[in-house]
Amino acid sequence: MWTAMRELLRGRFARRLALAFAALGVGTAVLTAVLVNTAFGDRFDDYLAGQQRTRQQQLIALFAADYARDGEWKPQALGELAPTVTMTGSEAELLDPAGRHVWSLADADVDAATLALHREMMGIGELGPARSLPITVDGKQVGTLQVRVPQGVIPAVDKDFVASVNRLLVAGSLTAGLIALLVGLYTARRATAPIAELTRAADDLAAGQRDRRATTIPNNEIGRLATAFNTMADRVEKEDELRRTFAADVAHELRTPLAILRSQLEAVQDGVSEPTDRVIDSLHDETLRLGRLIADLETLASADSAAFTLERAPVSLTDLVAATTTGLADRFAEARLTLRTELDEVSVDGDPVRLRQIVTNQLTNALKFVPAGGTVTLTLREDDGWAELRVADTGPGIPAEDLARVFDRFFRGRDTRADGSGIGLAVAAELTAAHGGTLTADSEVGHGTTFTTRLPALGRVPSVAAREEP
Repeated sequence: MWTAMRELLRGRFARRLALAFAALGVGTAVLTAVLVNTAFGDRFDDYLAGQQRTRQQQLIALFAADYARDGEWKPQALGELAPTVTMTGSEAELLDPAGRHVWSLADADVDAATLALHREMMGIGELGPARSLPITVDGKQVGTLQVRVPQGVIPAVDKDFVASVNRLLVAGSLTAGLIALLVGLYTARRATAPIAELTRAADDLAAGQRDRRATTIPNNEIGRLATAFNTMADRVEKEDELRRTFAADVAHELRTPLAILRSQLEAVQDGVSEPTDRVIDSLHDETLRLGRLIADLETLASADSAAFTLERAPVSLTDLVAATTTGLADRFAEARLTLRTELDEVSVDGDPVRLRQIVTNQLTNALKFVPAGGTVTLTLREDDGWAELRVADTGPGIPAEDLARVFDRFFRGRDTRADGSGIGLAVAAELTAAHGGTLTADSEVGHGTTFTTRLPALGRVPSVAAREEP
């Protein structure tokens, strides 16, 4: 057990937690001891003050009874009171109402040394402060008694009781500290075990073990952290797989045009063929193919930083979509596709360049996948404060297993017929998210695909522009 304790206490967090529990236990016990001793001290102070008041009242009653018996102060009768006053261990001096000396213990030949010896023998403590107490008989003040009575002492049994209580409190403090330390160690072990396991998983993941996951997932904040870590690790592994696939695809895409360029250039150099217009056009086409691939990579890199580089301004999304479709009308005509638009007047706060890129990527995606004779329909309207752009096509649709990954970076479906790097929709999704919106896809194989872009709208203008561009 002690070995496990030492191992646990090596951890900074565990050590602090265990010591905090121990300090809390000891601190609580110490506070209890202070409160108990304070209460006892107040109780004993009240007890001693009560003793003093009792002795003072006894002396006042004694002198008042003497005056009431004789009707006046008689020194001889007062001398008979000296033994009683001496037995109380007090010093007393009697004054008449005018403040003149009447009698004191010194008149009875009782000196201070005798009183001190008596108090020591009786164990009644030292004298308290002097008090002037009036003596009244039948409602009339007949004199003043200047008296000092013993302060009294705490009984031995009370002292023993306080001492025993303090011993119990000390023992309780040590026991509470030990119990709190053990509880702290247990709690620290339970609290730090998932953290330690998560740390090891993170170290293993950083060392290259992409399949490493956190296995201890408690039902608390640390469990949510472990779940978030596993989600992150899954995404890292997934993106690593996509990058490897993409790298292989890029290598394949680059290898083909480079091989053609190399073979044709070497043929020209060796005199096997002439640099005719046909050869030059072929080389030019392959160069354009390489350029498009590089441009796709640059577009993806720019989408990553879009949230930090947006130049926002109020934009008429209607005009922007209309201009984009007009710019692509020739390409749709060449592909023998019908492009239809149904556009309400909707404005948004966004970057015009990035917004145009979102629309363009979706339209060019339709150009790749919709067969000749098909139709692509753009619908723009405002719905509950959102600008909603739908791009619906009559293409072959997307298989269910690919639909969930259609916005993943570098992803291309297994049955893809079209050329491209497979990042156009990923870029569109990134740019839409940077504008605070969403991009979703709905599809059914054989029944086409609909992409829905939702962006925060600025306001509603109830005019409608509808046209059809064949």
